[in-house]
Amino acid sequence: QAQLVESGGGLVQPGGSLRLSCAASGFSLNSYHISWFRQAPGKQREGVSCISSSDGSTYYADSVEGRFTISRDNDNNTVYLQMNSLKPEDTGVYYCATDRRVPGVAVCYRNYIPPPGVLDDWGQGTLVTVSS
Repeated sequence: QAQLVESGGGLVQPGGSLRLSCAASGFSLNSYHISWFRQAPGKQREGVSCISSSDGSTYYADSVEGRFTISRDNDNNTVYLQMNSLKPEDTGVYYCATDRRVPGVAVCYRNYIPPPGVLDDWGQGTLVTVSS
């Protein structure tokens, strides 16, 4: 059964770092555009970062630009989100997502991360809490 599994969340102090993992089983991640989203309590899910399947280009929301790095490890069929200089406002549940049935809807490019509503394949999420 194809699925995405996130891991790596936890409690970290402001200014700290975490690396989230998005591991796929049942399909090859490198064939798909992969996005990371987050959802803070009481807020809508928002796009954080995306990596393109075509050339590995990466894109970030303004709020995380320069602090987060998305990368892909094809050998391990995993996409990572390295998060540095974390702030309390980064707190939330982080999800990775794509769309295997209609891969094109998951495309990302400059100033565009696909809205969460168009993607069908999601992990269960991993909680990140940034607090002193």
